[in-house]
Amino acid sequence: METPPMPQEFEAALLSLRGHTFRPEVHLEEVPPPTRIAPWALALTAEVNPTGDPDDMVANGRFVVLHDPEGQDAWNGTFRIVVLMRAQLEPELGADPLLGEVGWSWLTDSLTDAGAEHHSRSGTVTRVVSETFGGLEVRSGEVEIEIRASWTPSAGDLGPHLRAWVAATAWAGGLPPLPENVTALTPRRPRS
Repeated sequence: METPPMPQEFEAALLSLRGHTFRPEVHLEEVPPPTRIAPWALALTAEVNPTGDPDDMVANGRFVVLHDPEGQDAWNGTFRIVVLMRAQLEPELGADPLLGEVGWSWLTDSLTDAGAEHHSRSGTVTRVVSETFGGLEVRSGEVEIEIRASWTPSAGDLGPHLRAWVAATAWAGGLPPLPENVTALTPRRPRS
């Protein structure tokens, strides 16, 4: 069976995701997208790592663009953006009753700050508190936050949505938001 040509609307949306510069702690990679949700899709992953050492990763996530030229009723449009952000937090934050609201605000504030106009937003914030026992007691308790969300972009320019997701993922990892046109300085590695 022959693959139909890529819709121009989807191609233009993909082009709008190119050429963006992000803070140096964020590393993006294209990965295989889901194949059953929409006829056209793109997926990116992000790792937020201040040093590059695998043990220093503070957050990660996934950004998926779905496109159905026929539209889907649940989306209220032909595009849908689906994101995931996950980060380890300080153990004392696990009991904070406002953690869910704070986590959700990382995303909503980032969307607003990036000018990512959208509608039909929904999502969840999950906290996972792990306690260790027995031979694992050398490890302290861990708290992880996971933010899953989706929304329909109001326009085909998806660049602001990508910038918002990257900013929210970095924020979840404990990196403060950066104002527009400001570059974060990274610490220098000691010379060997």
